[in-house]
Amino acid sequence: MELTNEKNIDRTVGRRTVGRRTALVSGASIAGLSTAFWLNRLGYKVTVIEIANEPRTAGAAIDLRGDTVEIAKRMGIYEQLKSERLHVDLIEFKNADDVTEGSVLLNEENSEDTDDGIEIERDKFLGIIFERLKNDVEFIFNNSITSLKETEDNIQVKFKIGPQRSFDLVFGCDGIHSVVRKIWFGHEAEYSYFLEAYFSITIVNKLLIKQKTMQMFNVPDKAITLNAYNGKTDIIFCFYSEKEIPYDYRDTEQQRKIILEQFAGQNWRTSELLKEVQDSKTFYFDKFCQIKMPSWTKGRVALVGDAGYCASPAAGMGASLSMNGAAALADALEKHNGNFNLAFQDYNKNLRPFIEEVQATAELNVRENFIPRTEEAIRKRNTEGFRIFFSDRHESLSYWRKILRASHRKDGVGSDR
Repeated sequence: MELTNEKNIDRTVGRRTVGRRTALVSGASIAGLSTAFWLNRLGYKVTVIEIANEPRTAGAAIDLRGDTVEIAKRMGIYEQLKSERLHVDLIEFKNADDVTEGSVLLNEENSEDTDDGIEIERDKFLGIIFERLKNDVEFIFNNSITSLKETEDNIQVKFKIGPQRSFDLVFGCDGIHSVVRKIWFGHEAEYSYFLEAYFSITIVNKLLIKQKTMQMFNVPDKAITLNAYNGKTDIIFCFYSEKEIPYDYRDTEQQRKIILEQFAGQNWRTSELLKEVQDSKTFYFDKFCQIKMPSWTKGRVALVGDAGYCASPAAGMGASLSMNGAAALADALEKHNGNFNLAFQDYNKNLRPFIEEVQATAELNVRENFIPRTEEAIRKRNTEGFRIFFSDRHESLSYWRKILRASHRKDGVGSDR
């Protein structure tokens, strides 16, 4: 089939028609771009719609390990990702007097680290995929889906801006507050499972601790983590809350006030860090929660990543779940030659055991590692924490790298979106 190119039209970036079937992907972050990548490779004519004015590149670094590394290799992007790899040398557990009570040395001198996992800044990761897609996939920014109507032959989509269009398939890759899920599957409250904790993340363009270092400070029911890399520092606040706190997830100042009030008067470097939070423009706040659904598909619509199976930031695997999900979906579509009914059945069946395992681990992390509820639990975690669950050094270090890089923004800073 002859490939055609169309120039920028109606806020689109580089559009090329490939194949017969059409697919609409909602969300232009990790889940969305990964899904678009595989659909494009399978020959679909892919359109990506994103409510923001560009791909969702802002946010904390992400961690790719295990099967996700193999997926990156299949995508042909592993070597590029590897060249941008971040390195963390040391994790320290601090007390109120800034004394290090315990530490984990990640890169011991003369040690041989055979782990081919990658930590990479989110914007670099998404930039690599976007460059691969921008001339083959239609991108529509500053727009969103408002309604879906399935027919025998396709699914009709209405948008906030522009005319109605029809697609063979629609993929909701738009994060934990997914518009596609709300429209097609029901309200978020039907699927959201609260893990009794909240977090915020602020990224400042300066080093507050030594580069390639992480530090964690806890008091019962509260945690602060610093993570320094490439001249930047992630400031992560977490706190326990038995009940959900009512707030407007689009009101940043209201959310910022919650963090300021929760941590006022705490020791260590809390006052200094709260000032950074107050002044920063990159603040993001959300609850630790999971999305649990009996099915991630209905009719011609499928959910990928946080939209369908968010494990919460405590898993440290938002990117991995998104990439694994996108690849599993593509493999199923290829296996069944585009028969979406059979493919979606396989997707739901084959991916679910992995998702349930990650979600169970995340729930444990919140309770026992992220936000210990007693001084005794904090002391134990600080001195022997990573040994509680792991006997293998590399497995334990991978675990800590994942959970301490765990604040992934659900609406732009750090989620799978």
